[in-house]
Amino acid sequence: MHATTSRRGRRTIAAFTGSAVLALLATACTGTNDAGGADDSAGGKDVTITFWHGWSQDSETKAINDNVAAFEKAHPNIHVKTVGNIADDKINQSLRAGGDDAPDVVSSFTTNNVGLFCSSKVFTDLNPLLQKDGIDPARTFPAPMLKYTRFQGNQCSLPLLGDAFGLYYNKKAFAAAGITAPPKTLGEFAEDAAKLTVADGEGYKQLGFMPNYHGYESTTEHFLGQFGPGYFGPDGKSSIASDQAVASMLSWQKGLVDKLGGFDKLEKYRAGFGDEFSAKNPFHTGQVAMAIDGEWRTASLAEDKPDFEWATAPFPVPDDQAATYGRGYQTGTVVGIARSSKKQTAAWELVKYLTTNTDALVSFANAIHNVPSTFAALESPKLDADANFKTFLEIAKNPASGTTPASVNGGAYLVSLQNLGYDYESGKQTDLAAGLAATAKEIDAAIAQAK
Repeated sequence: MHATTSRRGRRTIAAFTGSAVLALLATACTGTNDAGGADDSAGGKDVTITFWHGWSQDSETKAINDNVAAFEKAHPNIHVKTVGNIADDKINQSLRAGGDDAPDVVSSFTTNNVGLFCSSKVFTDLNPLLQKDGIDPARTFPAPMLKYTRFQGNQCSLPLLGDAFGLYYNKKAFAAAGITAPPKTLGEFAEDAAKLTVADGEGYKQLGFMPNYHGYESTTEHFLGQFGPGYFGPDGKSSIASDQAVASMLSWQKGLVDKLGGFDKLEKYRAGFGDEFSAKNPFHTGQVAMAIDGEWRTASLAEDKPDFEWATAPFPVPDDQAATYGRGYQTGTVVGIARSSKKQTAAWELVKYLTTNTDALVSFANAIHNVPSTFAALESPKLDADANFKTFLEIAKNPASGTTPASVNGGAYLVSLQNLGYDYESGKQTDLAAGLAATAKEIDAAIAQAK
């Protein structure tokens, strides 16, 4: 099993968007946004910095350690103490407490916490450092990656590899159903999903696609990535009740649930799915013929070798947005500097190297099968990219691709929207407009309370 950043539970609706993180960061340092410590490595003075990250598998830790070793070779006066397998709850506790045991550089899988990190000022604003070194973020990083690493103008983190979501499809099942090419619009997708569905008594021998929101990566925000929602208006308030993209997505998903057999029947079938991150994944086993998933799945399929040929493509888009085909939802790993660190200069050198050095990014991407996070790395000839992986590189480069914006209370707004999705797909909520209005009010109230 290949454990990558996304496989480590960094679903965009993360456990750390709840009260524990809010309580920790509410009492964190909220002083000025200036860097916390004096210059530390000027003039070649030796300095040791601590770098915390979440990777734990052997291939992952070797890859990050190799990059750190290359950094130390290029910066002989800066020594890096690397500590892996650190979860966000420990990061938050340490940033709150500060002191000599706190990390200088931190990497997090939970992009939803960026709004918390930025607004509470536990991370250093990197804008002045980027400007000082002549790095133009907009020319360096794809727009969605910039969006999930900043909050209200504060660039308190930078992207360190990313994930892009697309369509996986079973070519053997396609041939059997007479389908010659992957669908490009959601209308075509619904037709193909029905053609690929093979009944078996009260259940299925094969399901074309699992649309239910508990179907692993089939979440509201991943689907919404194909519709181009705004989530919030210029006034900072939730726009989901007035944004037609949101209502359209929820209606499309509900329609597909009904078309493929209904919520209860689909849920009963889903109960027989194996673990998402194992060879028992329902796409690997042939239980579903199409799936929405991230680029890391290519490595899993190459290792597990299912008994059918498979391929990838961008996930379909709404019929009235056919010109945007090729887009997809993006997220990723972020890295920042603890504002309490007294070694800001050395910490910035490490962050800059990890996030902007093309060879470092490419070697890391090749090792853990994630998408590089700069335009230069995405175009590098050194990148291992077969046809199926290239799909996700193109999604990452597509200007129409999107992500979910940072919020002062993390991903709580996504939890609220996903809860509405659960209610609507199951028939518990039948008035979509009323449900969206109530959910928007809930989101606004939670954000106001967090502020």
